[in-house]
Parts: sequence; structure tokens; C-alpha cells
Amino acid sequence: MTYSRFVAIGDSQTEGMGDGDDRAGYRGWADRLADRIACVNPELLYANLAVRGKTTRDARIDQLEPALELHPDLIAAPLGMNDVIGRHDLDEVERDLHYIYRRLAESGATVLIPTYPNVVRTIPVARRVEPWLLRLNQVMRDYADEFGFVLVDLYAAPVFIDLRAWSRDRLHASPLGHDRFAAAAAYALGLPGSDPNWAVPQPGSPRNARVTELLRDARWAVEFFTPWVIRTVRGVSMGDGRAPKRPALEPVISCQPVAG
Repeated sequence: MTYSRFVAIGDSQTEGMGDGDDRAGYRGWADRLADRIACVNPELLYANLAVRGKTTRDARIDQLEPALELHPDLIAAPLGMNDVIGRHDLDEVERDLHYIYRRLAESGATVLIPTYPNVVRTIPVARRVEPWLLRLNQVMRDYADEFGFVLVDLYAAPVFIDLRAWSRDRLHASPLGHDRFAAAAAYALGLPGSDPNWAVPQPGSPRNARVTELLRDARWAVEFFTPWVIRTVRGVSMGDGRAPKRPALEPVISCQPVAG
């Protein structure tokens, strides 16, 4: 199928954090997927309404209606991970997800949603939220079945348990990770030339001594986890006051081949 109007909603991953910076701008998996689609249809229009730090409730309030008003024929809607990390009420999150996904399904667009990578393997403190992550992933599978969505299964992908797929904060994908997410989405959508081996781990995965890993984890906790806890306690979001980077449908300039 050829897509002509692609809209992405969500949080920092879909905004593209970890793949660029605030000065030069962020690219991210959704932008990379748009590049791949533009190779098939150079007339593609693309909008990205995702904003870092946003929860499912934020997406329901701030992103859903603007996305639908753009009349997309393809919608990417990875939602819920910030709710898991923040340990929000998952019953409420499920209700919000069901409302959002029902509305998206009613639009007639193809809707793309993921399961989330096994961050327990990459983030030292993630085991505390593992039950929430597993539940969210099952919710994604259930809603994909219920609404006929395209599901991108990232949870079991070996490439995402390699720290090279993650930026230094381990919360956002690296350029490699964003590229693999885009490749996974392209394959799930059946884009011509898409890579069936997108989940294969990178060669030469580094093996570190246990002491080295513990020191690395300790540095990560000081540099990234502690500031995140402080922001959470204060009720501060990285997305406060930020607007989407690409709020209107615009042409996609570049074309990145999907193979290789």
C-alpha cells in the first residue's frame, strides 16, 4: 500500500530524542520511516506531533484531535511508556489508550503501534517497573488485534538489548536504535525492499567485566536517573511549554532506501 499522509503522535522517542540534539534538531525513528515511505511515494506529506515527556492522557488531550484533523492515511501512535516509567494508574492508562485507538481506528487510517523493548536488560532500575512494561506490551498486542492495527514487536528484538542501540541516558534510542525501529516499522508495513533482519543484533557486541558494568551503571544513575527522579517529584516534564517539531503536514525532502 502507498501512503500519502503520515502523522505521528507520542512522546520523546517519536519526537526523536537521542538522534540529534536541541541545537541541530532531532530526527528519530518516525522521521526515518517517513524517509523510507518517501522512497515509495515522493509526494508523501508528514507531520510529527510528538512532544517529549508526554503521557497517554496528554496525547488524548493535546494530540489526538489535531492528528485526526490532518486526515492521515497512516498514523504512528506509540503511547504509554512514560506512564510505565512514572508508574501511573495503568487501568486509567488502558482506558485512555482504548479511547485514542478507537478514534484512530474509526478514521480509516492504517495505525501502527509497538510493543516496547525489554528495558530490564539495559536500565539497572527497570526491574521495578517490569510488571507494568509486560502489561503495557500485552495491552498493545490486544488492541492491535481488536482494532486491526499494524504491530511492531520490539520487545523480543535482540538488537534492543545492546546498549549501542541506546543513547547515554538509556531512555532514548541512539541513531542506531532509531534506525532499527524505523526498519522494523517499514517491514511491518510491508514497504518494498524493507529489511526482514532488522532485529538481528549488531556484530561484535562488547563484553565488559562485571566491575566495569557496575561502575558504568553507577555513573548512569548519578548523571541521568537522579535528575529524572528530582523532576518527577517536582512534577516537572521535559515537554512543558514545548510545541511539536512538525505540527503541519509537509513534504519529505530526503529519501532513504529501506534495504541494508
